[in-house]
Amino acid sequence: MIRLFCLFLISILLGNMTFAQRLAVHDSDRFLMREDGQPFFWLADTAWELFHRCDREAASMYLEKRASQGFNVIQAVALAELDGLNTPNPYGERPLMDNDPNRPNERYFEHVDFIINKADELGLYIALLPTWGDKVNRKSWGVGPEVFNVENAAVFGRWMGERYKDYDNIIWIIGGDRNPNPDSNEVEIWNAMAEAIAAATGGYEECLMSFHPQPKEAGGSSTWFHQEKWLDFNMHQTGHCANQGTYKHISHDYTLQPIKPVLDGEPLYEDHPNCFNARELGHSIPRDIRRIMYWNVFAGAFGQSYGCHDVWQMYTLDKEPINQPLRPWPEALDLPMANQVRHLKELMLSRPFFTRIPDQSLIVGKQPDDQTYKIATRDQGGTYAMVYLPVGGTANLNVSAMAQKRLSAWWFDPRTGSAFSAGKLKKGNQVTITAPSSGPGNDWVLVLDAKSYPTPGHSDQ
Repeated sequence: MIRLFCLFLISILLGNMTFAQRLAVHDSDRFLMREDGQPFFWLADTAWELFHRCDREAASMYLEKRASQGFNVIQAVALAELDGLNTPNPYGERPLMDNDPNRPNERYFEHVDFIINKADELGLYIALLPTWGDKVNRKSWGVGPEVFNVENAAVFGRWMGERYKDYDNIIWIIGGDRNPNPDSNEVEIWNAMAEAIAAATGGYEECLMSFHPQPKEAGGSSTWFHQEKWLDFNMHQTGHCANQGTYKHISHDYTLQPIKPVLDGEPLYEDHPNCFNARELGHSIPRDIRRIMYWNVFAGAFGQSYGCHDVWQMYTLDKEPINQPLRPWPEALDLPMANQVRHLKELMLSRPFFTRIPDQSLIVGKQPDDQTYKIATRDQGGTYAMVYLPVGGTANLNVSAMAQKRLSAWWFDPRTGSAFSAGKLKKGNQVTITAPSSGPGNDWVLVLDAKSYPTPGHSDQ
């Protein structure tokens, strides 16, 4: 209480600055919440090279822009991917002395401190990866060098934990786009780093932590670490193809025991070559990214990460391009999906948050496992339901689980965040609805209310 009161006084003195509250897993074990008990919908941007390639002016501009667009988490890496050990930051500093994890460079981390503090002033959380995975595992692509072992991973984790233990806006993400090699001790290395961070920050209850993997057919972080006490929520990377049934990954982890929250921490990026094959498949387009995001959240994810191919690498014309970025990163900050993703967060926060469950029984009949796949979610008590139609059109529904006989219906537009009344529906096990439009890019969300709720997408959260 004393700390919260102090933050309140500081916020008054500093005007419009809104410092982040510490996050925790909700009692349901499905969602995150703030210290004041309010729901937290994870809406992240992927900025892996933020600490490494951006000076303070550029980093501040980036953070202010993302905060204005409704993002609340920034995913970034301390020991960065793109030759992050040997190519210095804009101030000529490298993160480790002689590439030794036992000897972090104070001046490099002062720049990291600045960015984290700036994010905090804007109410943004930093999903902080201590290191990219190629510092542990170079059996897949990456420039390394491989510098970590069990012993120095613990030392570095302890140092990082001590440095940032009093920051309320840190979410710890172990790993970094590398799956542990089963024929090595890489699981032990990541466990050593995670346990050291947890110990240095005051224990498992004092830090929020996950693991960022490469794509897998089923589990992501849960494959190796689901039973670990330090793993508070599961994270997936569902790859960079347009139609891969990403909801299956969320559903897989949703059924695991013990129950832990789950989300997609790296989906198809905006401006990314589809399946890394721009020549034949082109680059991603907004409708494919929207479909992935609504699929994931309606399948039970507690939030969603966004990424832009130009932005994660902080690409500028003087940098070597990675996988064909289309434009310098400052120009990419206003791409369509960067301004549309907030509508998903606002929609979910406009209805009771902690009681939401996935429920495909709302949709009647078999459906093809392709880009037309419809998905549904509802409140446990049946006070509201939502159905996502990726290409609009008609759907047959079973709304017998709803709490009232007459339901208020709304159509919510994922492109604009606007909603309008669709009249009343009667409760029943065979209800047919037709979206306002149909075809690729004409995705809609049907919202059904059995109570008096505000217009979908309108919330004070």
